[in-house]
Amino acid sequence: MKHAPIFQNYEFLADKADRIFQNILGEHGECVSCGEKCSDCCNAVFGLFLIEAAFIKYRFDLLDSEKKKSILLRCDQADRELKKLERVLKEFENDPNMTSYTMARNRIRCPLLDDENKCSIYQCRPVTCRVYGIPTSIHGKVRTCGKAKFDSGRQYPVFDLDGAYRDLYTLSCELLDLLGETDKNKASLLISVPKALTTPVEQFLKEL
Repeated sequence: MKHAPIFQNYEFLADKADRIFQNILGEHGECVSCGEKCSDCCNAVFGLFLIEAAFIKYRFDLLDSEKKKSILLRCDQADRELKKLERVLKEFENDPNMTSYTMARNRIRCPLLDDENKCSIYQCRPVTCRVYGIPTSIHGKVRTCGKAKFDSGRQYPVFDLDGAYRDLYTLSCELLDLLGETDKNKASLLISVPKALTTPVEQFLKEL
């Protein structure tokens, strides 16, 4: 795979997210509610930057055939639910507040979550998943997991999710260069997990 070397830079970014999570866990462990088989973040609706979609597809293809078969079946279900959500969101396309509210209220199970509530590619999970249980800053607002016990009246270290997104965008632009794609606007598009798992990156770039 000609774009595999760029994955090292992505893994560096993922490792950085892990280190920050562990630092906050060490300082404020009583506030972090993450634990084995906790799957709250695995039912949230979110998209992947191109670099993450390509990396997850790469790692998914290395799994054994039986595990891939189970994941692909769950992809079909998740994709159907996402298409229903897209139809609902079209009703609020001119209302960003309702769009955000609808996205937050919808719960769609990630196809990578197995029957034991464990991530099938946990070591390779997206950056968003890695920092879900700690305070994160996005669009100037600090957010935390609904199950966390961070006190709103106190100040805590915050993971700069906006900064991580900028890095993911930059890496996605570099990936587009490697693939010979000149339209850099595609680097800002977000891809669903089912789409990333079922479609080679070169193919869905042609479909965009």
